[in-house]
Amino acid sequence: MATAQPDIQYKPDFEKFKQCGRLRQANENLPTTLPGGFPAKLSSPLVWHGKDIEKQTDWIYQLSDAQLDEIDAALKSFKGLNLPLGHINQTTFPLPHLHAELRNLSKELHVGRGFFVIRGLRVDSYTREENVIIYAGVSAHVADVRGRQQDPHFTGGKSLVVSHIKDLSRTKDAAKVGAPSNTADKQVFHTDGGDVISLLCLNPSPEGGESYISSSWHIYNILAKERPDLIHTLSENWPFDGFGNAQRPYSLRPLLFHQPATGSAPERIMIQYARRYFTGFQAQPRSSDILPITASRGAGFPKGDVQCINNHSIFHAGNGFTDEPGNERHLIRLWLRDSEYAWDTPALLHERWEHVYKDVKEDEQVFPLEPNVHKSLGS
Repeated sequence: MATAQPDIQYKPDFEKFKQCGRLRQANENLPTTLPGGFPAKLSSPLVWHGKDIEKQTDWIYQLSDAQLDEIDAALKSFKGLNLPLGHINQTTFPLPHLHAELRNLSKELHVGRGFFVIRGLRVDSYTREENVIIYAGVSAHVADVRGRQQDPHFTGGKSLVVSHIKDLSRTKDAAKVGAPSNTADKQVFHTDGGDVISLLCLNPSPEGGESYISSSWHIYNILAKERPDLIHTLSENWPFDGFGNAQRPYSLRPLLFHQPATGSAPERIMIQYARRYFTGFQAQPRSSDILPITASRGAGFPKGDVQCINNHSIFHAGNGFTDEPGNERHLIRLWLRDSEYAWDTPALLHERWEHVYKDVKEDEQVFPLEPNVHKSLGS
């Protein structure tokens, strides 16, 4: 008989969490030291607290009129080539002056604080396709590899590289929605499936929809000091739901990875976590026949902003929002990887990362201009 799934829902219940923690600490012989090799404390620009970041503005890169004109010229240049959008790259979307600034921003993602915002794209001046071209073109100078965001089995072998973050709960596809990114509901803190997660705001919501980020390295330091038992729990294998994948109903891997320092890279920890793989969400409920899990401030997102984060070191979340007819919140997303600065991928994530980045051929990339419900890449 299968063990029952504990009473854990998609939206976290802090009181329930505290109660569970008290019970475990009172009744279980929990580890009081960290797993072998794990650091007692991480020291890096990637360790930061939100209240400190709120006092700073150097993480916002405001585009100048000259830079916007350069982007416009690159758009015209690419359109003149008459190439499929999959051929957007640093050469076909040339930014001779802005390129160096964008490479510095990529370095900030990988060895700095782990995030930035590019502000001021003129989204109202362009068509939807032109905005997609500009977004992909600018992003190609930040990180040169685009990843697929949907299983090619569901796209005729093509690689869908752009996703739309928009409420579809009142459309004909409402019954198919299985991810919070296609609702007006809040998204709890999580990571996605790539190295660099980028979002462009095409239109903000009239109310709500703030974007939140949090340093997972700062969180690690707190847990390592106050609850080392949870570092053990997070570094053990967890059952990630395959959501109906008959060939692989679930996969087992940790949420937390430790990479010792090498001659070319410093010591790092990486967290790869999305709550819905353990709780399900709407049209994708948690599968009943897989292993149970054990009980073991926000910023607005203005139109024309591009937010980029290091997915290995930062959690992101989104507030719920209220749309108005004809004025709906609409973001588009890219999963990126930088060939120069990319972190080494943990061995247990190699297969997952290959699903995202391996053999994403230029002529097979798909850039949908409108949102639709699609099946995620899974675990």
